[in-house]
Amino acid sequence: MAVVPAVAWLAVRLLGLERGPLVQLLAFTPYVVVGSLGPLVLALALRHRWPASVAAMTTVALIAVVAPRALPSPQPSTDGPTLRVLTANLLVGSADPGTLVDLVRTAEVDVLVTQEFTPAAAAALDRHGLDKLLPYRQLNPMEGSPGSGLYARHPIGDGGIRQLRSAWGFTQAYATVAVPGAPGVRVESAHPSAPYALNQTGFWRTDLAAQPAATPDGALSILAGDFNATLDHAPLRALLDTGYADAAASVGAGLAGTWGPYDGDPIPPVVIDHVLVDRRIAVRDVTVHPLPGSDHRMVLAELRLPAQR
Repeated sequence: MAVVPAVAWLAVRLLGLERGPLVQLLAFTPYVVVGSLGPLVLALALRHRWPASVAAMTTVALIAVVAPRALPSPQPSTDGPTLRVLTANLLVGSADPGTLVDLVRTAEVDVLVTQEFTPAAAAALDRHGLDKLLPYRQLNPMEGSPGSGLYARHPIGDGGIRQLRSAWGFTQAYATVAVPGAPGVRVESAHPSAPYALNQTGFWRTDLAAQPAATPDGALSILAGDFNATLDHAPLRALLDTGYADAAASVGAGLAGTWGPYDGDPIPPVVIDHVLVDRRIAVRDVTVHPLPGSDHRMVLAELRLPAQR
């Protein structure tokens, strides 16, 4: 009986069976890896051979699922320019604009994507000097949480706003960034619906399925933002399978929490903010940064693009 819960959890994770409340729970899979050691130790202490064997196999399988996020993986050989991409959820515009702009300045960010982006937040960011640092933009500030923004150091084109079908009406700003010395890079600020209640999981699946797939033989693509999903959720893994790589997991930083306790809620940190990159783009580094006033942390990815041929 002690071993069964971990076995069931593993089955849900491997088979993509998350439904109802399991959608939320599955985000905490990395913690279950540690918890699965308890039944193993208990079975060994009681000298129950078969339960101990099952518990050991379950723990090993869970480790195999989670551990790659903490281990760097080989990167493609690229000889183009560096591109630094930052994503920030502003929590209905309440995040501290000075902290965000200071990071853009000190880290020499090239592209910033924002979620829960309000008119007041847009004005505050420019008052702190963002208009001088990232003058090119595709913005859709809105009251509440649906707003989205994309700022760039380099000229942009083919921009627009994607309207999702979620109950919250989330939008996603996108544009192609003209980075000198590299092919154009299409960047989009992702913000699928959150599965915060049972009647929202359908919108969550629909919004994740509506995210733009990677185009391995087409233009370079980067999808960054608050996905409201971890790498343990099957819909996000399906999106990765189109040709994306999770930047943080690629460099062994995939277990650094981005949402949870940062606005005071007693929630263990989970990783729902991501920078997904075309697999032809090399990931050099990923760091997570605090953002006062928000329940999210910012994710900064340093990328190396292929050179323009």
